[in-house]
Order: sequence, then C-alpha cells, then structure tokens
Amino acid sequence: MSTTQTGNTKMAFQNGDNVTCIDIDECQEENVCGQNAKCINTLGSYYCLCNNGFGLKSGKLNFTGRQEQCEDICMIDKTICGNGTCHRGASGHYCACHAGFTNYGNKEYRCTELICDTFKEMDDVKLQRLLSAIDELLSSGAFNDNKKVSTFFDIVEKALRLIGPLIKPPRKIKLSAYTDLELLVHNLPFPKGAVSLSSSSNQTRVSMQWETVAGDPSRYPGFAAVSLLSYANLNDSANGFFQGVTREKGIKGFKINSKIITVTVSNTNTSHLEEPVQITFYHLNQADKNNHTCVFWDSSLDEGSWSDKGCYVKESNFEYTVCSCHHLSSFAVLMDLYEIENKSELQLITWVGLSLSLVCLFICILTFSLIRSIQSPRTTIHLHLCITLFIANLIFLAGISQTQNKVGCAVVAGLLHFFCLAAFCWMCLEGIQLFRMVVLVFNTNFKTLYMMAGGYGVPVVIVAISALSNAKGYGTEKHCWLDLKLIWTFFGPVCVIIVVNIVFFLITVWKLEQKFSSLNPDLQSLQKIKAFIITAVAQLCVLGIMWIFGCFQFEEGTIVMSYFFTIFGSFQGVLLFVMHCLFSKQVRDEYGSILSRLCTPQKKRYSDVSYSSKAPASKSSQDTGESHI
Repeated sequence: MSTTQTGNTKMAFQNGDNVTCIDIDECQEENVCGQNAKCINTLGSYYCLCNNGFGLKSGKLNFTGRQEQCEDICMIDKTICGNGTCHRGASGHYCACHAGFTNYGNKEYRCTELICDTFKEMDDVKLQRLLSAIDELLSSGAFNDNKKVSTFFDIVEKALRLIGPLIKPPRKIKLSAYTDLELLVHNLPFPKGAVSLSSSSNQTRVSMQWETVAGDPSRYPGFAAVSLLSYANLNDSANGFFQGVTREKGIKGFKINSKIITVTVSNTNTSHLEEPVQITFYHLNQADKNNHTCVFWDSSLDEGSWSDKGCYVKESNFEYTVCSCHHLSSFAVLMDLYEIENKSELQLITWVGLSLSLVCLFICILTFSLIRSIQSPRTTIHLHLCITLFIANLIFLAGISQTQNKVGCAVVAGLLHFFCLAAFCWMCLEGIQLFRMVVLVFNTNFKTLYMMAGGYGVPVVIVAISALSNAKGYGTEKHCWLDLKLIWTFFGPVCVIIVVNIVFFLITVWKLEQKFSSLNPDLQSLQKIKAFIITAVAQLCVLGIMWIFGCFQFEEGTIVMSYFFTIFGSFQGVLLFVMHCLFSKQVRDEYGSILSRLCTPQKKRYSDVSYSSKAPASKSSQDTGESHI
C-alpha cells in the first residue's frame, strides 16, 4: 500500500490501482525563500540560494523554509574587505581598497597592506617565471582550440596584473624566446598625463593616459602599472576564430597581419574606457591600406573569438595600422582577404601572350643580329631591347610564383627588376639616338661602350642600391617581385625615363618640322626619320601604358585594370615584332628573300651568290643613308 498527499489530505492506494504520484513544485508558492533569494525545485523537495551579493549569517550555501534570510554580504561581515570598502554589484560584492592597500586585482579578496620591501628581490624572479611558462606553452605548437586560447589570455592578464605592483619602478623590459614585454610602474602620488609603451622590435606601440591606468582616484591604491606583452608565434593558434568580426561584401575571410599583444593595467575597470587607447601595429605582410580591421579577443563569444566591437581603424597605410579601442584585452590587426575574380582567365591570357611574345622576341633577336643589311646603331638598340624583354618574360614565366625558396625568390625578383629597368633604359637610348640624328649633323651615332653603360650600367646601379638598402624587399608572400616598400625603385626610374623620352620626342618632332620647312630638305632621309619617330613613340606608348595600368594593381576591385595590364604586358613582344619587323619594308624584303631560298632549295646556289653580292651594297646604302643625316 502507498499513500499520496493532496494539500493536507493523505490518500491511500494499493498497487495496481493505476495511481500516479506528481511532484509538488514548492517554488510556485509565493515568497517561499524570502527576499534576496531564489528557489530551486528538486524531485520531492526544494532548496533556496541567495542572490549575488547576499549570504547567510550561518555561512551555509543553501537553505529551506524561512528560518534563515539572505542579507547583504557587506552587512553580514563588515571586515570582509579588510582595509577597503565593500560594495554590492550585479555580479556580487567587490572591495575597493584604500590607498596603500591592494587585493592584487582580485576584487572579491580582502585588501591588505602593500609592503614593497618584501618583494624587492622577487620581482625579476616572478616575471622571469611567467615568461618562461609562456615560452614553454608557445614552444609546444599551436593550441588549435579557441577555449585554450581564451584560458591562456585570461591567465596571462591576471598574472601581469598581479606581478605589476611588485616591479621596481619606473620601467622593466624583458625579452624571451617567444615574448617581448615592457612594463611601467608609478607609485604615489596619483599619476597624470600620457604614457607610451613599445615592443623592442618596434612592431607594436601603445599610447594612453595615466588616468586610464590608475582608474578612479577615490579608489587609487597608491600605485599604477601598465604592461605591453607581444607574442612571437601565437598567430597560428588564434587564426581562424573570426565569428565576432563584421564581414563586408566581397571579403572571403581574414588573416592576422600583426603581432598579437596583451595590454594590462592595474585598473580593474577597463570594459568601457572614457579615453580610448591608441595601438599601432606594423604589418607582417604589406597590403592595401583599406584592407585592415582592428580586433580584440573576446573570451565570452563562442568560447573565444576575435571581435571588432569597441575598436576601429584610426589610421592605416601599407606599413602600419593605428587602432583606437575603448577597452583593454589582447589585440591584433586582421587583413581582409578578397576573392580573386577571373584568375584563371588572366592566367590563360598571360601564358598564351607571353609564349607568343617569346617567339616574336626571339625572331626579332635573330633579325637584328643576323641580317646585316639592316644593322645600324638604332637596330643595335632594338636588339638589346628585345634581349632584355625576352629574358624578363622567360624569368617571369619560370619563376614569378616560385615563392617556396625565399633566397631563390629574391634572386628572381632581382633579375626581373634589372631586366625590366634595362628595357626602359634601352628605350630611352633610342629617344636620345633619334634626337641626335635630327639635331646633330656629324657624329650622330653612340659609341658602343656608352650604349652599354646606359642600357645595363644604370639598372645595375639602381638594383645594387635597392638590394643593399632593403634586401628583404625582393620577394613577397605571393610573388617573386618587389614588395610595396621597394616598388618605387622600379616605378620611379620608369616614370623618369618616360618623361625624358617624351621631352626628347617633342624636341625631335619640332626640329624635324623645321627641317621639312627648310629651303633644301632631304625629303628621303627626313621621311625615314619621321617613320622612326612614329615607331619609337608607339613603342613608348605600348610599354609605358602597360606599367601605368600596372600601378593600379595595388588597389582592390581593379579587374578591368588587371585585364589591360595583362594584355599589354603579355603581348608586348608581339607588338614590337609587328612595329619593328613587319612594318619595315626592308625587313619584309629580307624575310621574303630568306623564305624564297628556303622554299626553293633547287635554286639555293644561285640565291646564295645573289644575296652575298647584294648584301654589301645594301649595307653600304644603309650606312650612307644615316651618315648623311
């Protein structure tokens, strides 16, 4: 037999009577636990728990009935904070220590006297132990767990806040295998003004006010400490956790592009700062100035994630980003990763175009070096222009993406830098040569030594100076080319050469017009020079415009510019072949002569005799034609 109870009535029943016993929820009764408590129902019973900031005089954690009442903890034990004032907050009680006393950042602990002499010989030891422990954790590899990262940051922040008051003022700098720490301490009186910290590698810098470090003056414990801790290899552990970062349209993801740092102050109330903290991060990899986001580690977000809440980019360029944040934590800068559109199409155009260019440039090299009837100082310039472009294109095809070997990639970037500059230098020499042909009457040709010095010597000097000043600028993470710090060692000379060529062409055209207007103009020679000038200007436009489009490759969303740059760059060899070979009647005639000999082998002997007898006369005519100009 069993019994059940309804209200105050007991009911008996026997097994098999199909009776179900229902638990009574005592928590439904009004004020069952009294004030400042909450009721927890259990199967067949219940118990009461005091709200945050309240407790029982008996010290019990829970109770039933109304025999005991929850009271303000600060009223139950007025000495709970020791040499501090007890306050009740939403999350419980906390102690505000009097001047000269501290609870070392643990706000619920009793405030005790800060006896500095006790720790005078222990500050370095404790700090070194902390950094050694961090090194041991970081040397074991990536955490691969955001919860572990959150725990790591939490422990480090609490440890720095605890050790800070023990450090001998004013400054302590510590370096270890995986950390870089600077810590500033200020003792009485209450500090004011600006304070700045930086890592020894100058990769990060933090600026704030001492008032932010010390906190509320009425609760000032007699000291203020601020620290900046930079980690060497934490990026792999914290990469990939970006749930709290705002993702704009077109961004496919993020990547940490700075050292990760932890900033702590002795002030425990740093969740909403009135005066924002300024943090400067130098980028690990250069990127567009608009492609960076300031973030902090939010342990409460999905067990740990980067978030941009309360932080914004104050200033940014290719080298660094300045962040402004209204709270303190662990920080970093993220680089926005954009989807690369139409990459396969651009690669196809590049490979097809460069392959055709190599073939055409090779034909040009054979033409200018083997056909004696067209050889002159001008064709010598064309020969070296084609050689430099041929080698540059070949190196580009073979090595532009070989970034695995940093030394090899730097060599590829250096060779590309040299041969691209050399191509523009030979173009500049052509402009000067045309100027001399029109303006000077005698000695219009360059000496070979001078041409070689201008065509190859100038690029050697520029590349040598660039390599000595910034060797790390050769080779980037994605391509074996110049990084953004060094890119103007190429674009600068190119712009100067283009401007110089334009000036020479304008003067040459002006002088040519004067000769056409003279009393006895040599029309045949002048028409010839006019054709040379038109070809040279077209050549300058092809190469010059290509690199103008190339300047715009450093901005996002310039897909049209990418197509222009790829087309002009890939087919430049084809265009030079058309301008200097196919548009030249003399070259076409020589091609026809060669093809006719190849196609009619039965007449080979006759053709050889005919060609050998005509070639000296043609060569003499060519030399005479230019010597009379």
